[in-house]
Amino acid sequence: MTRTAESGEAEAFSRAAVAVFRLNGRFTAALDRLALASGLSAARWQILSTVTGRPLSVSEVARRVGTTRQSVQRIADLLVRQGLAVYLDNPAHRRAKLLSATERGAAAKREIDTCLAELARQLCEGLGGEDEVRQTAEVLRGLSGALSSIGSDGSG
Repeated sequence: MTRTAESGEAEAFSRAAVAVFRLNGRFTAALDRLALASGLSAARWQILSTVTGRPLSVSEVARRVGTTRQSVQRIADLLVRQGLAVYLDNPAHRRAKLLSATERGAAAKREIDTCLAELARQLCEGLGGEDEVRQTAEVLRGLSGALSSIGSDGSG
């Protein structure tokens, strides 16, 4: 590969990374605004959404949302203190409890999801329709999958 091609790839990757970070910040800010009325934050909503309907261990939640176990543990403990989630015994692992949404937590999630539906409608309209949003999501999933398959050390 030529030096010019390498620098072009690096620039394209850098632009994609900056765009994704900016998008993450904007999604988080929008979700924080929506979730505030329910006493949640975007991070708490994300964890609660992950365990509504299916209890999971904190480690499983961390893998699904792409963050550290420690971050999820901190948020899980807050959700439990708020009465929005509970820890359940895990038949597969005595020490790794399962996190599950309470009925109150599921109701808070549904309330936020209703607000998210309006945000989704506005985004679809602004981006040219549902198909455009689906295609964008596929590209983002592909980028995420490619990064996962490369590994954390940067080697292929």
